[in-house]
Amino acid sequence: MDQQLVEYVRAQGAGVVATLGPDGSPQAAYLSLTATDRGELVLDARESSRKIANLRRDPRIAVAVGGADGTTLQCEGVADLPEGRERERCAAAYAARFPEFAGSLAQDGIVLVRVTVTWARYGDFRPEAGRTPSGTSSR
Repeated sequence: MDQQLVEYVRAQGAGVVATLGPDGSPQAAYLSLTATDRGELVLDARESSRKIANLRRDPRIAVAVGGADGTTLQCEGVADLPEGRERERCAAAYAARFPEFAGSLAQDGIVLVRVTVTWARYGDFRPEAGRTPSGTSSR
């Protein structure tokens, strides 16, 4: 994910995250999220949540960011639950964007999810953009 998309995610600060339930059906949640300098998406969750159970079983994930202002970022990727130094790095990115949540990252039962983006498409549907749906994508 390029730097402009990293900044877009950071500015938006939230998105819809979709994982696959036990029977393969989609399960979605609206969550706070950010991006690392490396272009990974980062969010936190309760270890007992169904999204974490889903990701432990099948790490595929989809994330949609934005929409309210006529711009969107759609992403697909693979999620993991980083540990050690990688968790610290992701936690620092999350705490930088959401200092009000920094303390909760140390609580028992809270995990960080890191998403390595494998595909992304940015769309700009604002009238002032002067064009029909457009954007960039990669696979």
